Amino acid sequence: MKNIFKLLSMLLLPLLLVNACREDADRNWTSPEPSFKLHDTTLGSNVLYPTMENNPFVLSWDDAVSGSGSYTVYLSSTADFKTKVELGKSETNTLKSSIGALNKAMLKAGLSPYSSQTAYVRVERGTEVSNAVSFAVTTYPADGPMITNPAAGSTLVLDETKATETATTIKWNDYTNYGVKVTYLVEMAGANSDVFFPLGTVENVKELPLTTLALDQAVLKAGGTANVASDVKIRVTATSSSLGGTIVKTSDVVTFKVTPYQLESFMYVPGAYQNWDPATAVAIRSATSNGVYVGYINFTAPNSGFKITPARNWTNSYGSTGGNNLTYNGGSDLVAPNVGWQKLTVNLTEMTYDLTPYSWGIIGSASPGGWDTDTDMVFNSTTQKWEIENIALTVGEIKFRLNNAWTVDYGDNGNDGTLERGAANIPITEAGNYKITFDEENQVWTKTKL
Repeated sequence: MKNIFKLLSMLLLPLLLVNACREDADRNWTSPEPSFKLHDTTLGSNVLYPTMENNPFVLSWDDAVSGSGSYTVYLSSTADFKTKVELGKSETNTLKSSIGALNKAMLKAGLSPYSSQTAYVRVERGTEVSNAVSFAVTTYPADGPMITNPAAGSTLVLDETKATETATTIKWNDYTNYGVKVTYLVEMAGANSDVFFPLGTVENVKELPLTTLALDQAVLKAGGTANVASDVKIRVTATSSSLGGTIVKTSDVVTFKVTPYQLESFMYVPGAYQNWDPATAVAIRSATSNGVYVGYINFTAPNSGFKITPARNWTNSYGSTGGNNLTYNGGSDLVAPNVGWQKLTVNLTEMTYDLTPYSWGIIGSASPGGWDTDTDMVFNSTTQKWEIENIALTVGEIKFRLNNAWTVDYGDNGNDGTLERGAANIPITEAGNYKITFDEENQVWTKTKL
């Protein structure tokens, strides 16, 4: 009989060992039994806002039974904590943090702004792990975009034979999903300037392609010189809105070199109309750098003084000794006798300047003033277009006309965005608020319903 028991024991022991190994292999080691208890907590609100940035966030737990050392609090976007982010360390059984720190940690863990998702929290000390606490939370953006292309310090030489091709694509990283509309503004400035001008805007995408011509013109506006490598800097600003308000986050600046080719060049007109600041002065443009520059300025007071500078500083400037003559680095202020929009023409070959009343407006049955009164447009020296940012239009017709008179007017025979002098009235078929642009040089126009 004893031999029979021994035989059975020998047969059963391997089976028991195999079964134990299977149980051990099947155990989920990413979710161990808790060694101590993390207490449930409350955020006060499941939707976080920037105004809560400094509000306290406190976690507490029972002391671990054994072990030693600091406690570490981890966050994860998944219950298994395969990817976890440290929220903080504590020598006691309490962690005092803030909503701002919590928000950043959750974003780092993979939660997206403006989207309700589940976050998981647990505490670890050595090999000891607490239970996990989860809660639904909606985070807000905390960091700005990060530009990935072009790389800082890179060099780009523009080829005028490829004017319509893409020279480069500005790219950036940002949150995977905002949950709401996010508008990105891409801007450029000269390396030694803090005045940025727009290259373009996009919505819910993280890149902006630039043609060779568009980049060429931008670099020249930033102070670059044709056929010379110029340092320029770019930045990207993300704007998003929710019930908590509008959040604006801007990337770090990236500086790189571009060699432009176009002969287009700019000068600047600081004056009393804008507090004599060259950095923000209206730019006047020479399309071929032939020495003749043209621009449009709205003088806000009679007999308003101004000067002309070749750069956005006072290192060099043009004044006048009388009449319509120009003097380099000398003379008195130039004077605009009349109030309102003026066309300024500067001729550096003849060293003269000329001012002429010049304004474009919108008129018609669809416009606020009907067929009797023009709604004035504003000249944007950055885009070189006349614009109205917000005009309320009714169903009807409009036209563009110069100097509040019918001597020069533009319509659109095909209603396709192409303008012709004296052409047909432009139909407005849907009432609403619009942004209108008028490009006199290229004789095109746009309307965008707001």
